[in-house]
Amino acid sequence: MSSSKSSSKSSSMDSELQVKLEQRKVDNLYRQRHVLESAQDVQVQVDGKTCVAFCSNDYLGLASHPAVIDSLRRGAETYGVGSGASHLIYGHSYEHHALEEELAAFTGRPRALLFSTGYMANLGTIRALADKGDHVFEDRLNHASLLDGGLASGARCHRYHHADSNDLSRRMQKVTSGRKLVVTDGVFSMDGDLAPLPALVEACRQHNGWLMVDDAHGFGALGDSGGGITEHYGLGLSELPILMGTLGKGFGTFGAFVAGSDALIETLIQYARTYIYTTALPPAVASATRISLKILQRETWRREQLKNLIERFRSGVEELGLELMASTTPIQPVLLHDDELTQKVGEQLRIRGFLVGAIRPPTVPVGSARLRITLCAEHTEEQVDRLLDAMDKTLVDLRSKGG
Repeated sequence: MSSSKSSSKSSSMDSELQVKLEQRKVDNLYRQRHVLESAQDVQVQVDGKTCVAFCSNDYLGLASHPAVIDSLRRGAETYGVGSGASHLIYGHSYEHHALEEELAAFTGRPRALLFSTGYMANLGTIRALADKGDHVFEDRLNHASLLDGGLASGARCHRYHHADSNDLSRRMQKVTSGRKLVVTDGVFSMDGDLAPLPALVEACRQHNGWLMVDDAHGFGALGDSGGGITEHYGLGLSELPILMGTLGKGFGTFGAFVAGSDALIETLIQYARTYIYTTALPPAVASATRISLKILQRETWRREQLKNLIERFRSGVEELGLELMASTTPIQPVLLHDDELTQKVGEQLRIRGFLVGAIRPPTVPVGSARLRITLCAEHTEEQVDRLLDAMDKTLVDLRSKGG
């Protein structure tokens, strides 16, 4: 093919793609990246401007903890930067193995298995446990990785009403063949509410289902020792056989894991393609996570501080007359409903020195655009108060201008 023909086809492709991109801008749904120029912390440097960050999932402030950084450094000096291979070739290091054993003990499960990311953990686990002829039941507000896992498995997917165990039971009752895998977030990442796990456990018991929970946003923030939603509800292995967690949020590092029985973990080692066919995460990251796990359990003041800040923020938002969603977690969504207004508020808050998530469809349902405020144990009450004041002034200014 001549270069002119190749260039013409590329130009045609780009033109078609550009139409969709321009439409996204018109719909106020265009997403843009901002460049972080400092360490992950409550106060950061972004695009040359100092801001207080209220959009990080580093709920306990461990991403920049000196002991975690030191462990990462020492791990790199010992093991190098890369792991060199997949876990099943020769990339499974001592640090990986030790972390898996410690995560198993932490979760009260016989074993745990590390994955490179939460997306890969969810995709690989669901595909390993469900196939054609099986059924996957998903909460309508599940994370995209859970939904994609169900679709990729080849099983028939059923989406029950959000946090509605009765609707789940009705749907499970109609299924008479194949496995029944029930999948839910523990803490819903955009709403901040908790899955009604005791009711879901009962539905699985009645209808012979297997329950899988993605507790990415629960570990560290929930439970007396940071054990997440299972500790919050007091659920053991028999009630919740498939437990997934990520390490890049409450743990402050990177990666993910699945905890469960010996048979479950061996099944994932043998059949989870996203585990088998990818390079293991760096051993130094596993080393750092071992330290963050100890800090997470030991320093209970971090969860107490979070609780106090959540209450302060919610009280302040209510005084402003804004609409809050029902969340007792560090994820605090403030509903604005209007996509354009939400985008503008996010931009104006950044100009005033605050970073917040301006969340619009398709991440959330149409008509439910919101500011997604996330709190960290390292935030101060004064920073929370200044954010509330900035939100109030921003909304007053925009509404007075009709925007």
